[in-house]
Amino acid sequence: MGRVTERRRVLRVRDGAVGHRSDTLVAEEPLEIRLNGKPLAITMRTPGDDFALAAGFLVSEGVLGAAEELASIVYCAGATDDGSNTYNVVDVSLAPGVPVPDITLERNVYTTSSCGLCGKASLDAVETTTRWPLSDSPEVRLDPEVLAVLPDRLRAAQRVFDRTGGLHAAALFTPDGELLDVREDVGRHNAVDKLVGRALQQGLLPLSGSVLLVSGRASFELAQKAVMAGIPVLAAVSAPSSLAVDLAVRTGMTLVGFLRGTSMNVYAGEHRVLLETTAAGA
Repeated sequence: MGRVTERRRVLRVRDGAVGHRSDTLVAEEPLEIRLNGKPLAITMRTPGDDFALAAGFLVSEGVLGAAEELASIVYCAGATDDGSNTYNVVDVSLAPGVPVPDITLERNVYTTSSCGLCGKASLDAVETTTRWPLSDSPEVRLDPEVLAVLPDRLRAAQRVFDRTGGLHAAALFTPDGELLDVREDVGRHNAVDKLVGRALQQGLLPLSGSVLLVSGRASFELAQKAVMAGIPVLAAVSAPSSLAVDLAVRTGMTLVGFLRGTSMNVYAGEHRVLLETTAAGA
């Protein structure tokens, strides 16, 4: 696994038995993203898929939308005073003619492994900057029996989680439940960026025929990333935030929360879920 995991000595207490052992932990390191040589953002992430993470972040920021708009992504040599490469700084170069956003001290973004955005201005920004309005995407229909098995399929694909228990995951599925891709990271938003960035690099955007499943809650930031990538369905095993629901309603995204077995809450976009409604719980 390389730098994805690290070993640490711990004191283990189990049912009165005490002893020392080595434990596998998920690695967490900062990643600085530069755009055309200028610092843009810093995020705490699990190393791996760093180029995809940077590309996906720029999709969510409205900078990138197609593989041909990306000239290159490289690790910055000489990232430290002694000239060594930490592999914790990447520089994204845009293709000629692609507009470069105004990067100022106020514009620079600092993200953490659990942060989010907020406010009506953010809702307006997503609606006005997405390249692929969900109202224009092909219609997706979801069988609740298919939705019900997605968390188990995601869990079965979480290889690093099995070793550490400390990672979030995000996965793309077809409406029929076929697993397309899965990424893990200490930050749930980073896992989504890695998925979207890989899709951009492969020329697959917009992801208009996909279902995005996240292993934790559905925050506004995750809903924003889904909309910016043209994903019409976001499902989460835990709760959504109120602002995530607001964004889903305004953009026409289907938002499913508390997806656990055959139980789920559909907070927005219920027209995509093939349910037989009953009076129970009305």
